[in-house]
Order: sequence, then C-alpha cells, then structure tokens
Amino acid sequence: MMEKKVFIIAEAGINHNGSVSLAKQLIDVAKKAGADAVKFQTFISENVISKHALKAEYQNKYTSLNESQLEMVKKLELSFNDFRELSEYCKKKDIEFMSTAFDLDSIDFLASLEMRIWKIPSGEITNLPYLNKIAKLKKPVILSTGMSTMDDIKSAVNVLINNGAGELTILHCTTEYPTPYENVNLKAMNTIKDEFGVKVGYSDHTSGIEIPIAAVALGAIVIEKHFTIDRNMVGPDHKASLEPSEFKAMVDSIRCLELALGNGIKQPAESERKNMAVARKSIIAKRDIKSGEIFCEENLTVKRPGNGISPMKWFEVIGMVAPRDFEEDELIEL
Repeated sequence: MMEKKVFIIAEAGINHNGSVSLAKQLIDVAKKAGADAVKFQTFISENVISKHALKAEYQNKYTSLNESQLEMVKKLELSFNDFRELSEYCKKKDIEFMSTAFDLDSIDFLASLEMRIWKIPSGEITNLPYLNKIAKLKKPVILSTGMSTMDDIKSAVNVLINNGAGELTILHCTTEYPTPYENVNLKAMNTIKDEFGVKVGYSDHTSGIEIPIAAVALGAIVIEKHFTIDRNMVGPDHKASLEPSEFKAMVDSIRCLELALGNGIKQPAESERKNMAVARKSIIAKRDIKSGEIFCEENLTVKRPGNGISPMKWFEVIGMVAPRDFEEDELIEL
C-alpha cells in the first residue's frame, strides 16, 4: 500500500450533501491539495440505521432536530451508479478512489469497482459479519479504532487476519467531532504499533492541522482527515472538516516533515558541510611564537576558523616544539 511517503486520505465522507456535482468538486480539491486518495462513504441507509436510532449529540448540533438519524442520513446517500461515476472521475483526475462501505451490499458493490484499499470505520470494529466479508476480499485494509479498547482491536485484527485480509494498517482515532485536544491521546498510536506489530496511522477529527502533523512525526504512515468545500454548509460533518486552503496547508506541512525526518543517521548534512570551517575553531597562535619555542597555554589559544588543527588535539599539541615562526592569530601547523 505504502511507498516512501505518508499516505494522505482526503475524507470527503458525506460532505457532498447528496450531490454528485459537489462530490466531484471535493475530488478536485483533494487532488489540488496533493492528497493520495479521496474517500467517500457508501451505504444503503435502511440497511445501516434502524428507524429508532437516535442521532449523536454533534449531529443534533449541526442538523435539524426534527428528523431521525435515518432521515438525516438518507438525504446524504448517493446511489451505486453515482459512486461508479465518481470512481471513474477519480481515474480521470489521477487520484485514488476510496469509499467506506457501511453494509454488506455496499461491500459487494465496491468490490465490483476493484477498489484497491479497504477502509473499515471505527463504528464497524465490532461488526463480525462485516469484518469477515471484507477480510475475505484479501485486499489491504486500513482499520480505524475510535471508541475502541485494545481488546476490541485485538478481536477485530484476529478476524481480519484469520480470514485472509491483506496488509493491515491500524489508525488511532477519537470518535468525537471535533475532538478536544485533551482527548486525542496520540501516544496510543504507538502503543497499537508495539502491541500488534503493524503499520499505524491516525484518523483525525480535531479542528486544526497540528495533530495529524504531530502524528507523522511520531511515525504515522497514513493520515486521514475530513475536508469540505465550506465549513458553514449544513450537515453533520462540515464543522469538523478542513476547508480547501487548510487541507492543502496540512498536506504541504506533512510533505515538508517527511523530508525533515530523514534517515535517522546522525552525520553532517551536505548543506551544512560548507559551514564547518566557519563555525568551528582551530588551535591558533595566541601571540607571536618563535621557531623552537614549546607550545603552551601561554602562547596558544582556540579561535575560528575551523580549518586548522582541531582543539580536540589540544593536549597533544601542548608540549610540542614550534617547527617555525608563527604570527599572532596564525593557524598552528605541525
């Protein structure tokens, strides 16, 4: 799944508001920002949500109070034909198409599109029939772990591995929109990495771009982040999403950080080698020294530039005989 860079997923989700045209605009934004993939959510509302299901607190806050969760989500549903069109549009724009399935029929449909990577959302981590069906596709899987304990993750991982899932990447996540910083617990990402021996990443629901950037610094190889055309649009996820300029700033920052992380070998960088002689020091004549004098602390000192004898050889030089005359501030030569 991964090459040499962080795999950045632009999470369009349901921020298309049920419009294919808006979904295409989101694809354009993701491509322009430099994301590797754009991801939607594919579902048949009646297969996912019962008519008695209540809306989450954040959903009530940003949508009408006079509708059920099913009624809210139904308005955000795109057809399978719509997703086929969006998949083709992604190919045309040269960005990877992804969509999270929320029911078994949607898994079958997305499989028909030959989707390369499968993203399992946090809410399905305890859905055994769902996990089993995706695992049997034998494709790479990205698993989000919002609301999960380590035991929840372990159970899901066992189902996926035992049923043939491909390469597994686990994303740390907090399922709150937006997530308060004090609830991020970013260090848990590497707890997951150590426990399961898998590649890890981070699915972010905070309101800014700092946390996903920090996640990359801590070793995330996948970043997922919601984005929208306009945060003021009506809908459950817009308020916790980045606008286009913010999303691009996040991607650019991550790409810079990737370069900055380097290979971990501590050695002088090529760009700094030219500064070594300027910034370091050498053993220098403190005053005029005559040939045959004994070098001592009274006639030697340490000053820039650093292209002479290193001061690390100070005690080797002390006590030696000056091979010639030296003027004050002249580099000592032996």
